[in-house]
Amino acid sequence: MGNKLNDFSGGINITLDPGAIMPSYATEDSSGADICAYLPDSTYYILEPGAFALIPTGIRMEISPGFEVQIRPRSGLAAKSGITVLNTPGTIDADYRGEVKVILINHSEISYTIEHGSRIAQMVFAEVRKAEFQLTHKLNITRRGEGGFGSTGT
Repeated sequence: MGNKLNDFSGGINITLDPGAIMPSYATEDSSGADICAYLPDSTYYILEPGAFALIPTGIRMEISPGFEVQIRPRSGLAAKSGITVLNTPGTIDADYRGEVKVILINHSEISYTIEHGSRIAQMVFAEVRKAEFQLTHKLNITRRGEGGFGSTGT
């Protein structure tokens, strides 16, 4: 048996609803493939300031076991318009076969219009390593110890 990464061909089976757009990489070295809004009936959706919404993409995927797809914000959309993915990164598990939807939030003070075909997020394909959880009665001591948020500096 080979390594999962060596066995992986690099493809993900995808189905598209009529009029949905295939994910695509903007440049040759892009890590994330852009995904687009699927709003064929309404042609647009207005995301009000402070509001969030589940935006459909019209995409369904078959991801190989041992892998996931992570949904991440588009940096330009966040920097220019204050629009980002609420549950960043969102995870699509290998056994999920439903439509990919993206939870967008508007952090700006103005309404934002999402049109059918707008690039709303990006997806990154990643290997998943599962841990074995072992119950113990004592953890090893570290210099940081129980120091939480901000305990190592600003």
